[in-house]
Amino acid sequence: MDKKAEILSALIDKRGSRRAFAEEIGIPPTTLQSMLSRGVGRASIDNVIKVCRALDITVEELVIMAEKQQPETIAAHHEGENWTDEELEELERFKAFVRSKRQQQGG
Repeated sequence: MDKKAEILSALIDKRGSRRAFAEEIGIPPTTLQSMLSRGVGRASIDNVIKVCRALDITVEELVIMAEKQQPETIAAHHEGENWTDEELEELERFKAFVRSKRQQQGG
């Protein structure tokens, strides 16, 4: 599985069932599974966009997250705090945004 597929898998799994997610966004569950197992690069761009939109991220943010992927450390930095899945996803989107700004500034 490529890094982009790993990221999408983790975000989708936090939401619940992959089958329900696929049905919610209007693609066959087998298509979603193929995208996650064979790699995002082999999927149609339309399906990649549908998945990203449903996860409230852009394709560019997905690419940036994959390029800069680091081990999951949110829980370690926020020990003792109770974060919802939605809050953790928002933190991940914010991290991707900060990384993209850093990259645009040449850092």
